[in-house]
Amino acid sequence: MKRRRALGMLAAGAAALAAPAIGRSEPDALRFSWWGGAGRHEATIKAARLFESRHPGTRIKCEYMGFNGYLERLTAQIAGRSEPDVMQINWAWLAMFSKRGTGFTDLEPLIGKAVRDELPAEDLATGRVAGRLNALPVGYTARVMLWNLGTFERLELQIPRTWDELFAAGPAFRRTLGEGAYPLDGELYDMLLLAQSWVEQKYGTPFIHPTERQVAMDDDAAIDWVRTYQRIVDNHVATPLPLRASLGGAEKPTEQQPDWVNGLWAGNYTWDSVIGLRSSTLKGANRLALGDFPMLPGARATGIFGRPTVMYAVGRNCRQPEIAARFVEFLLTDTECARILGRTRGLPAARSPLALLRAEGKLPPLELEAHAQIAAQREAGRIPLPAPLFEHPRMHKFMREVFETVAYGKSDAPAAGRRLREGGQALLRRI
Repeated sequence: MKRRRALGMLAAGAAALAAPAIGRSEPDALRFSWWGGAGRHEATIKAARLFESRHPGTRIKCEYMGFNGYLERLTAQIAGRSEPDVMQINWAWLAMFSKRGTGFTDLEPLIGKAVRDELPAEDLATGRVAGRLNALPVGYTARVMLWNLGTFERLELQIPRTWDELFAAGPAFRRTLGEGAYPLDGELYDMLLLAQSWVEQKYGTPFIHPTERQVAMDDDAAIDWVRTYQRIVDNHVATPLPLRASLGGAEKPTEQQPDWVNGLWAGNYTWDSVIGLRSSTLKGANRLALGDFPMLPGARATGIFGRPTVMYAVGRNCRQPEIAARFVEFLLTDTECARILGRTRGLPAARSPLALLRAEGKLPPLELEAHAQIAAQREAGRIPLPAPLFEHPRMHKFMREVFETVAYGKSDAPAAGRRLREGGQALLRRI
């Protein structure tokens, strides 16, 4: 009996040692987490194995998933001090997890010359919080106007270059192609950003102050933000929210919409990093072209919304911060790694990887054109970094709820504008 009990205890102990521990890995393994699709997963795992081959004795434990649920899991891990050693994050999450700059390992003393030489100073600055370098950007992305050139050629219409031309395109589409045709498609958030750019051009301010925890729009600007959104929808410029909701979900990606595929919806206000996705489903003579961003006469601010694509941060509780920083540097600046990762996280910010991909013909012309357009606007100082809290999940949810009441006719512009200002300010104090 004693012998059987001893053997049972030994077997149980062996099984416990063999079973993988949730949220824990071997002491010598560096945990690396990210979200994405199959292509990003495959390339990133291959890049991690290349790093291991160059650093014998170092192991990278890859933890990856789709975007849904990633933030919730990471929030729980950080709260439990079991976060990954290296993690892919959104830029706005710095305001959530590191309000005073102490939520992640300070990379300033750990990064080498390669990072400082490869990343432009303005890109490095996006990862600093309270003087500490909390994260490093993989790339930079901004909103661009994409147009289906085939549709506009069939209609014998010029691609809109001004706000007036944009608003006039809606009725022209309705007259020529019917009630279901629209110059623009986009999710509700896309249209909020487009309407906000009009307000920034007119009033010189976004919704939230870029550096202070306060609503920057006054009453008139907030109401005009709502009215501009209404004008976009009422003038038949963009697909209405109820219509999108009835066609498989309000947040269904544009490239999956049949009316986009066949050219009935002929434009998109979106990130330059998804140009490949948007063009991948177009059929026949339908093809994308990059448009100019519409500007009000005399406007100084463009209102173009731009920020880092994704970033890499090292956990505050990382036990191997030096090797973690070296791994991040490798992911960002190594040219052989760049060949593997390609455009799986957008165009790289690092100079040598970008030059390599360009020289080897791995960057589509339209994406390069968009990249050049954005770079010119940034160099001119016309795309200031927005407030991180604008993309805070709770702020995003709040703005969406307000504009949904407008989209479904349950609120008018004055009431929605007041709610945006008052409710937005109260939420900023809480988050």
